[in-house]
Amino acid sequence: MGDQKTISGFSKLRKRDKIKWIAKTFFTDPEQVMTELASHWHGDAEQQKILDGFSENTISNFPMPYGVAPNFMIDGEMYVVPMVIEESSVVAAASAAAKFWMTRGGFVTDIISTEKVGQVHFKWTGNGDKLKGIFPKIKEMLLEESKDLTTNMEKRGGGISDIELLDFTAEEEGLYQLRAYFQTCDSMGANFVNSCLERFSASLKNYVIKSDKLDEHEKDVLIVMSILSNYTPDCLVRASVTCPIDKLGMFAGGMDAHTFAEKFVLAVKIARIDPYRATTHNKGIYNGVDAVALATGNDFRAIESCGHTYASRDGQYRSLSHAEVKEGVFRFWLDIPLAVGTVGGLTTLHPIAKRSHELLGNPSAEKLMSIIAATGLAQNFAAVRSLVTTGIQQGHMKMHLQNILNQMKATDDESKKAIAYFDKRVVSFAGVRTFLEGIR
Repeated sequence: MGDQKTISGFSKLRKRDKIKWIAKTFFTDPEQVMTELASHWHGDAEQQKILDGFSENTISNFPMPYGVAPNFMIDGEMYVVPMVIEESSVVAAASAAAKFWMTRGGFVTDIISTEKVGQVHFKWTGNGDKLKGIFPKIKEMLLEESKDLTTNMEKRGGGISDIELLDFTAEEEGLYQLRAYFQTCDSMGANFVNSCLERFSASLKNYVIKSDKLDEHEKDVLIVMSILSNYTPDCLVRASVTCPIDKLGMFAGGMDAHTFAEKFVLAVKIARIDPYRATTHNKGIYNGVDAVALATGNDFRAIESCGHTYASRDGQYRSLSHAEVKEGVFRFWLDIPLAVGTVGGLTTLHPIAKRSHELLGNPSAEKLMSIIAATGLAQNFAAVRSLVTTGIQQGHMKMHLQNILNQMKATDDESKKAIAYFDKRVVSFAGVRTFLEGIR
C-alpha cells in the first residue's frame, strides 16, 4: 500500500497529470477532486502561470478572502487598508477601531530605525586576540570586495551600515560570527543581504589563507553558513493613539470612559505580566499585521517570528503593546519590528498585491511599516475593548453566524431570518441549529 503512495519524477509531470495522480491515489472520488482542484485555477492563463511560479508542485490555488478596512487615519492621511484573512470579525474589528480613532486624532507613527541584519557563522581555531586585532583590516577588505554588490543600493541611500566580529567560543569551541547591518531602502532586502554575506564568506576565507599576520595552523577557516537574520530589532516602528479620557465616550453595556480606561490599561498590563495572556494578546495584533503583510506581498512568517522574538527580548514573552493613563489622558501604543518591502519579490509580481500597493498610494517601505503597525494596533484595541466590555464572543460569533449558516446549508431566506433573529441574541452552533430546525 505504501508503494502506491510514492512517485518518482513528480515535479516533472504536467499540472493535470499531477492532479490526476493525487486524485486517484488519495481520494475515493477522483473525478470530483480533479474537477474541484481545476476549478480554482485563475481564469487568465498568464496570471496562473505567474502564480504557479511562486511555489513548487502547484496543482491549484487556495482562495483567501481579500477585504478592506476603511477610515484609517494614519499620520494625518486617510487610508483604506487591504487585508487578506479568513478569520471572522478581524476586518470588521479593524474597521470599527479605525472609525473610533478617526475622530480622536487617528493613529500616529514613528519610524524608530530601519536596519536589517545578516550573519556569517564560521569556525576558526587560532588565537582569538590575534583575529580581533586584524579585524579592522578584514572589515575594510569585506567592504571593498563587496562594492560591486552595494553600489546600486548606495545610490538609493542604502548599503552596509557596519560589520562586527562576535566571539562565541565560550559556548562552542572556535565559533565566531560576522554580524553585518544593512539599509535596504524600499526593498525587504533578503537577496541583497544574502549576496553580500556570501561574498563576505569568500573574502574572509581568502584573507585568512593569504594573511601574513597568521601562523600556518591558523589559516584554516570553516564557513558554516551565511544568511540574513529575520530578527531585526532595529527595524522598528511605533504606532500610538492618544485621547483625553473625557473624549473617549461611552462604551458597550453603559460603561463610562474612566472605568473603560482603567480596565483597558489593566488588561494590557496583564499581557505584560503573563505569557499565557501575552500569547493570545499578540496573536490579536498579528491578526492585523499578517493580513496586511499578505495583501501587500510581504513575508508574514518572517515578520511574525521576528515580533515574537522581540516580545521575549528581556527573557520573558510579553505584550508588544502598552497602555497608560496620565493626567487624564489615555494612551495606547505598540512597538513592533517590521522588515517589509514595497519593491521586488511578490510586491509587484502578485496581481492583487500590486493593487494593494496602489490602493495605499504606492507607499515607501517606511510608510508601509506605519500602515501595518497602525492596523495591528487597531486590531489590538478592538480585541481588548471587547474583552473589557461585552466579552469577545458576542461580536465574534455575530460575525461567525454566516459561516455557521453556510455549514448548515441554510437557504438565502433561512439566512435572512436567522440574521434577524440573532440580532439581539447570543449566537451559538446549537442555537442556530435549533432555530433552523424550527423554521424548517
